[in-house]
Amino acid sequence: MQQIMIIEDDPAIRDELTLLLENEGYHPLPIVDFTNIAEQAAENRPDLILLDIGLPKQDGFSLCAGLRRSVNVPIIFVTSRDSSLDEIRALSLGGDDYITKPYNIPVLLARIKAALRRNGRNSETEIIETNEMRLNLAKGTISYGTKTILLTRNELQIMACLMSRPCEIISRTELIETLWDNQIYIDDNTLSVNVTRLRSKLEELGLREIIKTRRGMGYQL
Repeated sequence: MQQIMIIEDDPAIRDELTLLLENEGYHPLPIVDFTNIAEQAAENRPDLILLDIGLPKQDGFSLCAGLRRSVNVPIIFVTSRDSSLDEIRALSLGGDDYITKPYNIPVLLARIKAALRRNGRNSETEIIETNEMRLNLAKGTISYGTKTILLTRNELQIMACLMSRPCEIISRTELIETLWDNQIYIDDNTLSVNVTRLRSKLEELGLREIIKTRRGMGYQL
């Protein structure tokens, strides 16, 4: 049974999400102790995390960064903050999706299912090597030379697409369909945020401008 950690300080919403996930056949892990959440995630090893922004002790933004150092699972922000700046910040810090409250239950469940399905696909042991880069889909890492960095689920999907077809232009539409299964409308800007964040990480490996933008067409390795 897939485990979903719920990091939400409002008891009514937390209980609602817990019941909803139980009814859908998931094993919910509601957090009630908001200290050392990253350690709790590392110990429980959930398959997915639902994360609010307005939390006691530590806000969801800084917590997301800490969680990314502890676990490599999809993180979906579920929050009442609906500004585009908050959404961009959440995605830039490692969030895989962003849903605003009051959430539409079928949409929330569809996004959870899609994120878990992508996570399952990437759990297979597989290595992609291109241009001296080594992408480990099982570990969620990319290596170049002596350096290795951890990628989020979306960053991993983008690099897998590009490295599997080097020199070929991958359209933005194809990447969006790969990342979000083309089931739910995704703002085109969300892909741009993920690519920008990925480029920044690749620069840490010494790979500058490895992902080229082909205006009006897509991206190319």
